[in-house]
Amino acid sequence: MNSDGQDEQRVVWAVVGTDIGPLLLAATPDGLVNVVFHATDAVRDKALERLAARLGTQPVEAPGSPLLAESIRQVTAYFAGERRDFELPLDWSLISGFNRQVLRELAAGVPYGGVVGYGDLARRVGQPGAAQAVGVAMGSNPLPVVVPCHRVVESDGGIGGFGGGLETKRRLLALEGVLPEPLF
Repeated sequence: MNSDGQDEQRVVWAVVGTDIGPLLLAATPDGLVNVVFHATDAVRDKALERLAARLGTQPVEAPGSPLLAESIRQVTAYFAGERRDFELPLDWSLISGFNRQVLRELAAGVPYGGVVGYGDLARRVGQPGAAQAVGVAMGSNPLPVVVPCHRVVESDGGIGGFGGGLETKRRLLALEGVLPEPLF
């Protein structure tokens, strides 16, 4: 317990409405730990079960928690077009090794409105033949939107895959000005 009587291993969560649907945001005292797309009740419950198993503590719904306040503010500002960069403490404990290395490079090196190819990102982390492994890293990203895996595209100009669905990827890239806004 800390001086406020709070469990140091606490995981708090809230669901935030966005232009791409509800996002579940979860945080620990170390920072934002998870962002989950399409956070309907069923998706949310499954994500919370996974978090509890991975982090060893039951997540607590706490939309007013100081651990989430800045994440909620910045995500809301991003979708309102008022923020281009996230400046949040991140808890990387749900990912390790090569995947963490790739995601950290992505977060630091691919700015708002930019894109990078899977192979280019592999080269940036010193693994030039690992484009497919970069794709796996993108699929295992526990912090989508904030760690912008939507900015990773195919070298031939294709949009590539996306755990949140291709329509979600298109909408995020349109928000950032990379793609035109959909007509309908």
